[in-house]
Amino acid sequence: MPKFFGPSAEKRNFKEGNVDVFGLQKRCRKPIVTAVQGIVFTIGIELMLAGDIVVAADDARFCQMESRRGIAPLGGVHFRFLSRTGWGNAMYHLFLCDEFTAARAREIGLVQEVVPAGQQIERAMALARIIAGNAPLGIQVTKEAALKYVEQGEQAAIAYIPKVRERVLDSADAREGIQSFIERRAAVFQGK
Repeated sequence: MPKFFGPSAEKRNFKEGNVDVFGLQKRCRKPIVTAVQGIVFTIGIELMLAGDIVVAADDARFCQMESRRGIAPLGGVHFRFLSRTGWGNAMYHLFLCDEFTAARAREIGLVQEVVPAGQQIERAMALARIIAGNAPLGIQVTKEAALKYVEQGEQAAIAYIPKVRERVLDSADAREGIQSFIERRAAVFQGK
């Protein structure tokens, strides 16, 4: 039987068509809104940061404790924590392996909203519905362009602008967005 944790853990191969929950080999093209509550330690933070927006219950507790246990983060937290919170905040929590609150996670940018416990899923779903009501192509290329910057830097993100322009400006969704604005009505997007 394969061993998945510890020093003799076997590397599992990512199969095409499967979801890469850590987003290390293949990022999800669609927006991901994550809701967390209770104990959000190590792998919980890594899974949370593989998404785009995080809603935390006010009772959530966070800790990235691998270094306290003689190991290191393997699910992407070493760079995502840094990109979300900045160098000092990332190193502070990754080196101290300390436990911190949802309020602290919000303060440093690790989560975007803190709500009363029990309301985090409802709020995450509300945000997802708002996002889903926006133009699919616009959302898709916005995430692609942002990932281009994160993965390849500013020059690559600038070079990507003509592709963004090409994909959205001549789309039916762009025409619908303008027409709905002129007619003062809600837009009905089709992802075309």
